[in-house]
Parts: sequence; structure tokens; C-alpha cells
Amino acid sequence: MASETTPQELLQIAETARAFDSVAAEYDGPSGNNALVQIMRAELQRAVLERVPRGARLLDLGCGTGIDAAWFAQHGYTVTAVDASREMVHQTRQRATRANLEERVRVQYIGAHELERLGTERFDAIYSDLGPLNCVADLRAVSEQCAAHLNPGGILVFSVMARYCPWEMLYHTLRGDFNAARRRFPRGALPVKLNDGIVWTRYYSPREFFQLFENEFQLVTYRALNLFLPPPYLIRWYERFRTPMRLLSRLDSTLDGVPLLREAGDHFLITLRRKA
Repeated sequence: MASETTPQELLQIAETARAFDSVAAEYDGPSGNNALVQIMRAELQRAVLERVPRGARLLDLGCGTGIDAAWFAQHGYTVTAVDASREMVHQTRQRATRANLEERVRVQYIGAHELERLGTERFDAIYSDLGPLNCVADLRAVSEQCAAHLNPGGILVFSVMARYCPWEMLYHTLRGDFNAARRRFPRGALPVKLNDGIVWTRYYSPREFFQLFENEFQLVTYRALNLFLPPPYLIRWYERFRTPMRLLSRLDSTLDGVPLLREAGDHFLITLRRKA
């Protein structure tokens, strides 16, 4: 049984939401949707398309500005998009309105830690893109709620910030910043600066992450995202060295699912199926 969210964890959730509120208006730009982010985003979209038939009902956990929600709606899905940031919810509603998608995209101000507020709603699949679940204190509770809101045979598709990012470790080590090189290693919530705020972030290996969901879900598959390509904050390297980056992209496509290698990367993409 999942534990109750502590007062300290609630404060961290609120601080994280305020940090994302502060960047919501410009988050579609270089900070939240540059070319390296788009590469990882496309992998989650492809994974959902491959496993979930069009016309299905999807739940988007941590929808951000609604890029994924709108994309799936335009491809024939009905999406309920939720986020703990009020301003991100506002941006998603505006996006749905501009694209005339109000009938296919319903947006609610609900954090991933409070999915019981969805009541008796059921979905065919639940996805979370680019790390919102790294900001949740109690993933066992999320697992229980996801299982409660999934139809039989339903799946989860999550992209999660990984504990072992080779690019990050090498980049900061060469700069002599050893604390930054190993910043993802500690367990528990870590303060990560965003604008003038703090995002409380937890990093996971794929195995650590799955252990928090294994009571309700079976592991289908997982693989690395941006293992050879750099993390999004090194976008200038990606833009400056296009030819070698194309080679690194091919290596990602070829080796992202290889045992041991798939344990690393900027993120990992994991697919789980609800137990019968």
C-alpha cells in the first residue's frame, strides 16, 4: 500500500509547480522543445502509436504545454491531459483551442500525485513524456492509481530521466565540475534550478523505476533515449556538429535496446502492461 504524501513532499510539489508556472509561457521554445527534446518526444509518440489503436482514450500525466496531447488528438485519440502546474494547464487549453481540438482534448489541473481526483474515469493507455514522473514523491501511489484508471490490458508508456547519463558525466568531468558530473547519482529528491525556482527531481535506473510499479504492472520493454546524442541542454553542440550528430543518432537507433547500454541515456522509455 502506498504511503501518504508528507508535508515536506507537498511543499516540494508546490515549489516544483511554481517553477514550471514561471516558464510555461516560453516552454515551447529552446528550453522545453528544442531539436533534442523533439527526438525523444517522437520516440514516445511512436511507441504509443505502435501499441494503442487510434480512437483509444489516453491519459497524459504531466502534459506541460500540451504538445503531445494535441499531437495524439490530431492522430485520432481522445486525450485527458493533467498537470500540477496551473500555467502549463492554461497553455495546454490554449493550444487545444487554437487547434480546434476541444472535443478531443480535455485538460485538468491535477498532479500525477492526485489521480484519485479523476474519479471513475478509465483509459486505454496512460503516457508521461520527458520526466514529469521524476518530480513525484510516491510512485507506488501513482502505480496504484494508474492501475485503477486503466481498462483491462491497458498499458503505460513513460519517458523518465535516467540516473546514468554518459554525456552529462563526461561533459562535466572534462570541465572539472565533478559534483555536476555525478548529480544524478543520489537517491531521493534533489533540487534542480529552473528559471528562478526549484524543481525537486528524482533520478532512476529502469530497474529501480519498474520496482515501484511491479505490483500492478508487467514489464513489456524499455530502452535508452539520447544515449549517444547529448542531453537537451547541450543543444548548441548538436547544432554545431551536425555530421557527427547524425552518426550518433544512428547509433541511438541501433543500440538503444541493447542490454547494459539501455540502462543509460538522458532518459529511458519504458512500457508496462496492467496485470490481469
